[in-house]
Amino acid sequence: MQSFDAIVIGAGVIGCSVAYHLAHFGAKRVLVVDRVQIGAGTTSQSSGILRTHYTVAENVELAKASWGVFKTFAEYVGDPEASAGLVQCGYLIASPDGPKLAALREGLDGQRRQGITVDELDARQASELLPIARFDDAALIGYEPDAGFADPYLVASAFAKAARRRGVKIAEGVEVQALLHDNGRVVGVETTQGRFSSDTVISAQNIWARDIERWTGIASPVNAERHTVLALRGPQPYISKMPVYKDLGSAGMLYCRCYGGSQMLVSEGIAGETLAEPNNEQGVVSMDYVLDVGAQVAERFPSYETADLASSWTGVYDVTPDWNPVLGRVPDMKGLIVAYGFSGHGFKLSPWVGRVLAQEALGLATDVSLAPYALERFRTGQLLTGKYGVGAVS
Repeated sequence: MQSFDAIVIGAGVIGCSVAYHLAHFGAKRVLVVDRVQIGAGTTSQSSGILRTHYTVAENVELAKASWGVFKTFAEYVGDPEASAGLVQCGYLIASPDGPKLAALREGLDGQRRQGITVDELDARQASELLPIARFDDAALIGYEPDAGFADPYLVASAFAKAARRRGVKIAEGVEVQALLHDNGRVVGVETTQGRFSSDTVISAQNIWARDIERWTGIASPVNAERHTVLALRGPQPYISKMPVYKDLGSAGMLYCRCYGGSQMLVSEGIAGETLAEPNNEQGVVSMDYVLDVGAQVAERFPSYETADLASSWTGVYDVTPDWNPVLGRVPDMKGLIVAYGFSGHGFKLSPWVGRVLAQEALGLATDVSLAPYALERFRTGQLLTGKYGVGAVS
């Protein structure tokens, strides 16, 4: 049985980031196993939006540090050919008078307290940035210039490549069937390719994180939730220099960005369809849903009343009760470290989450405290629910 310093389950963007950072901090023998292949799971379905706007301060801290990595990605991973596919177009978020206004104001103030540049714009200034939208009902408009979107698959692949250069072994098409443990301590994993031993296992399994409960009996509060994304082709193009937009005034709390150079990528930032079992296969996109979201889009982008549906797809979130991740050690199983329940935030936070989990696994001081993300919070009631409530803004 081969032995490793650490085994990472899952080769999505989180798992690949963890693997890279383990090697970066000196781990010599690291194994990553994935049931399919690098970035082929929920990573490939991500909308790729990058922002630091949260009302949970810990998320702001992780997102801010991760943004610094995305901006200097090739240098960070030590590969001049690496690319995050970063488009730095900024992030607009607006609310009318109503239930979301106070949360937006608190979020903007919190960002400033953590040293992030955010501006408050009037309707005219916002229209200069995003001329295809209307802002006449906005009571507050925030603008984060250091934001935009990137390519999750490119990022996962680059982390994987950089990890391999540092000696990490990545085994694709290998499924973990059981976590091996003895007297409350991890000793390895059982896979479709045999057993591998390690006293440290990092689970970055996303919607499959319920396997942890099946393997150990330790409750893992996470559900798989399907969300639909549309690409619309309107008479006025949504070009890459236009900012990502978050519409707190729409029924679905829509988020939009440029897609393919001229189309609009749009989805709802609210709870989706809860799945009985984890499954990231493509779901059915109903015409009723398309018409509903299209009507919301036309309210904010008037010319899109005549937009065409260019394409659509579904993605699946790993959702916890407070819509924030579980990160760090599992107290009842020594050597087991988890990263699940990102609830749509995973890509934004992936560089720094990978870094701090690697530090935790190797017994190093973590750059950001993992205590607020501990699994125990669901037992103690110290939840990380954001001021917007449950949903994709936290």
